[in-house]
Amino acid sequence: MAVEVVSAARAVQEVRRGHTVMVGGFGLVGAPLTLIEALVRSDAARELTVISNNLGEPGKGLGALLLEGGVKRAIGSYFTSNPDVVAAHERGELDVTLLPQGTLSESIRSGGAGLGGFYTPTAVGTQLAEGREEREIGGARYLFYESLRADVALIRARAADELGNLVYDKTARNFNPDMATAAAVVIAEVDEIVATGAIAPEQVATPHLFVDYLVRAEVTL
Repeated sequence: MAVEVVSAARAVQEVRRGHTVMVGGFGLVGAPLTLIEALVRSDAARELTVISNNLGEPGKGLGALLLEGGVKRAIGSYFTSNPDVVAAHERGELDVTLLPQGTLSESIRSGGAGLGGFYTPTAVGTQLAEGREEREIGGARYLFYESLRADVALIRARAADELGNLVYDKTARNFNPDMATAAAVVIAEVDEIVATGAIAPEQVATPHLFVDYLVRAEVTL
C-alpha cells in the first residue's frame, strides 16, 4: 500500500503543544526545511522539546522556530553556530541538554532499537558527567545515558518510492535514518517520489514500514 502524500501544513498537524520532536540535519544540510517552515506557521508548535544536532542558523531552519517561541527545550550537540540559541538560554527561555555528538546519535539509535539506554566512556571526568550514573566496566569508567524517542520525527531524504522507502543524498543522510526508527510518527520530506520498484532494494536506507507521511520539498538551501 502506498504511503500517504500530504502537504507540509497537513503533516505538521501531527505535532502538538508539548510534543518531543526529532528533526534531522547537520546545520541546514539534511534538514527538512519545508516541514520546519510549516511548523513555524503552526499555532500548535509550542513548548516543544526538539532533539536535533543543532537549532539551525540565525532565523533559518529551526532557528526560525526558536525565534517564534516554539522551542522550550533543545537536546543536541552543537548550538553555538546560532547566537540566538545562546541568548535564549542565557535569558532562561530555553533549556539546553548538551550531548557529545556520537552519544546523541547512539541515544537515538538505541531508542529506535528498543533499548532503555547504554554506557559510554565519552565525557567521563568532564562537566557533562555531572549527575550521571557512572560505572566501572573492565577497569574503565563509563557513563549511563538513557535512549531518546520522540512523538514525531521530521526527516529529509532525497527520494522515496510510492511505498515510502527512502534513499538519502550523501552527507545529508546524517541523523535522518536513525530518527526514522525512534518516533511514533515519521514524516519524510523528499525531493521526488518515484514508482515502486524504481529504487533498488539494496539502496534503501529507510524501509517504508518506518514512514507514515511523505511531503514534497519546496524549500531548499
